[in-house]
Amino acid sequence: MELNRRTVIAGAAAAGLAATTLGTGTAEAAGGKTPSKKLFGKLADGTKVYIWSLANGGTKLKVLSWGGVVQSLEIPDRHGHLANVSLGFDNIEDYVAKTPYFGALIGRYGNRIGKGQFTLDGKSYQVSVNDGVNSLHGGTQGFDKHVWDVEPFTKGSDVGLHLHYTSIDGEMGYPGTLKVKVTYTLDKHGSWTIDYEATTDKATVVNLTSHVYWNLAGEGSGTIEDHELQIAAARYTPTDTGLIPTGELAKVSGTPFDFRKSKAVGRDIRAGHVQQIQAKGFDHNWVLDKGITAKPEHVATLREPRSGRTLKIATDQPGLQFYSGNFLDGTLTGTGGSVYRQGDALCLETQHFPDSPNQPSFPTTTLRPGQTYRTRTVHTFGS
Repeated sequence: MELNRRTVIAGAAAAGLAATTLGTGTAEAAGGKTPSKKLFGKLADGTKVYIWSLANGGTKLKVLSWGGVVQSLEIPDRHGHLANVSLGFDNIEDYVAKTPYFGALIGRYGNRIGKGQFTLDGKSYQVSVNDGVNSLHGGTQGFDKHVWDVEPFTKGSDVGLHLHYTSIDGEMGYPGTLKVKVTYTLDKHGSWTIDYEATTDKATVVNLTSHVYWNLAGEGSGTIEDHELQIAAARYTPTDTGLIPTGELAKVSGTPFDFRKSKAVGRDIRAGHVQQIQAKGFDHNWVLDKGITAKPEHVATLREPRSGRTLKIATDQPGLQFYSGNFLDGTLTGTGGSVYRQGDALCLETQHFPDSPNQPSFPTTTLRPGQTYRTRTVHTFGS
């Protein structure tokens, strides 16, 4: 049985070289061409990092072989004008030394594991700790900090990239050699689909996701507090002071966490709820009403009222991490030359729940030999 078919609670360094400058333009018609690549930079050991360019259905996507990073994602507004709506850098040095996971593929375990510890089949494991006493996004050298093998493809009217990475047994403390394939596809309507696959030779835990920082007004344009967000979730997972889930599935009703009806992100962001104080805003997992599903179902809509740009997310996963860019602090300069400050972007990460290996009541993230981890998330853009 594949990992994403299990039943879930109903309702529930230095581097080198240069850059590509991204501006605005007019959306192109559907009809993608074979993705192209060019050199983006070199790592300290001389390893080359490439940037791949894809275009289809009015969407333009630029992806790095470093961490599978979405370096830029351009979509049109209501007048057809393109803007890059994903935060990022214009050089590999900053991705290596500074990035807070801008646009990255996250693994082996997305989100947090309490104290970096878990027990699987009676054996205890200690994985890399990099967030206080906890492990975050796979540890100090997660999947976002490796060069992936990239294979471009065209299939019918679709264009895309197959990204491959093999995580060896014991990497960051995780058991099993994990072979990972992630596919980015742009279709003729401009939708961006991510397909994740993984197999292992030993029992392990897996939770893969994408960490795009969205600002639908355009990266570097300022706050996302006026963005309107809807999440189809009646519950969320409260956390302790280290942002590790307590195990409770709390109701959103009557709290700032109620996004069942679309509302401005900033409307309740300073409501003073203890969970917001701990996280410095929103940084929580929403328990999606649909649970785990065989196919992606719509779970969230984000809209920027001035440009009219919208993002709709569909997934087969049981959780969605909404992070409101709380730790952006003005020390990072993005692709457009502006510094990123608190609340200048938000993340919507489809996932299994944080700390699931230590929470028996949460949907399992265990993958065993002979099983295939498969999950899909679809991003549909509009204006």
